[in-house]
Amino acid sequence: MATDLRRADQEKEAAARASLRFIKSGQVVGLGTGSTAASFIRLLAEQVKNGLLIRGIPTSVRSRELAESLGIPLTTLDESQEIDVTVDGADEVDPELRLIKGGGGALLREKVVASATKYLVIVADAAKQVPRLGKFPLPVEVIRFAQALVAKKIAALGADVRLRLQANGTPYVTDESNHIFDCRFGEIADADNLARQLSDMPGIVEHGLFIGMASTVLLAKGDEIVELHRQH
Repeated sequence: MATDLRRADQEKEAAARASLRFIKSGQVVGLGTGSTAASFIRLLAEQVKNGLLIRGIPTSVRSRELAESLGIPLTTLDESQEIDVTVDGADEVDPELRLIKGGGGALLREKVVASATKYLVIVADAAKQVPRLGKFPLPVEVIRFAQALVAKKIAALGADVRLRLQANGTPYVTDESNHIFDCRFGEIADADNLARQLSDMPGIVEHGLFIGMASTVLLAKGDEIVELHRQH
């Protein structure tokens, strides 16, 4: 088990390292959230120390704190509404490069940043590649006022809906002070349609289906990096 975890960590780092070639001086760079994105931020900081001139826009408080601690210059969406490249992780990737994201709880800011990005690079270990999305529970961020109503409506779509809790048993709170439902649909037959249904549901702030957003996915499989590109 420890060996598997170590291999996954090595693969995450390899994928993160491979993404550095997409970063050039002068760019505004979106900084993703999660363990693979954290590897990227650490590697990017080394490049910044060596003279790479970029400004980062983090997708979470955690990523901002990590980037600041490593000396990466940051900016905001108030100052830069166009991001050249974003590097982020994913919980699942299907053959069409549709993604499930949000396992780390940052899906709202991640999707906002992705929507403002010219080129979205997803970095992941091989285990994240799936033939069809849905084995990983789909995160859905909700406003507290509508929580019970939204849970009922999502359950009516066929999901087992669970409020995400912290280790102490209290609800997980996002950077925007909302809660998250982890929705187990099993295999999602029509991800595009489900994304539309969730987007149309009042009370849902955002969901973790990222469709038509990833430009390139870098999957680390053992010693090799498999590069997948979305067909435009």
